[in-house]
Amino acid sequence: MSYDQQSPHEPGPPTATVQLNHTAVYASDRQLSAEFIAAILGLKVGAPFGPFLPVDLGNGVTLDYYEKSDEPIQGQHYAFLVPDAQFDAIIARLEAVGVTYYADPSHTEPGRINRLFGGRGAYFDDPDGHNMEIMTRPYARP
Repeated sequence: MSYDQQSPHEPGPPTATVQLNHTAVYASDRQLSAEFIAAILGLKVGAPFGPFLPVDLGNGVTLDYYEKSDEPIQGQHYAFLVPDAQFDAIIARLEAVGVTYYADPSHTEPGRINRLFGGRGAYFDDPDGHNMEIMTRPYARP
């Protein structure tokens, strides 16, 4: 059966919520990248797990940094919902290490934040060019 065919057994309502548990983040230097995001977000780098170096986000999800040195890293987007009380501290840590933050995902408004959905947000690059986002309110979905 292909994925686009309907099953003869219609699924009922979900019995459990699907949650993201972890995601692999490719890095040219897993230690550098994991320590960078942990320092910026005020988190800790965990013990290596096989080829992965995890950063626990505190909600049951880990970023598992995986070193990939055989080809260029393709930049991805990672968005972090952060408490409003910690937003200023994160911006201050970015400024302290000389990382420019932007109000927009295209990085055309340096040194500014956005105020989407009644919150605050900003974007910045990690050492491999992943477009990281911090926001204090989730996006409103239609």
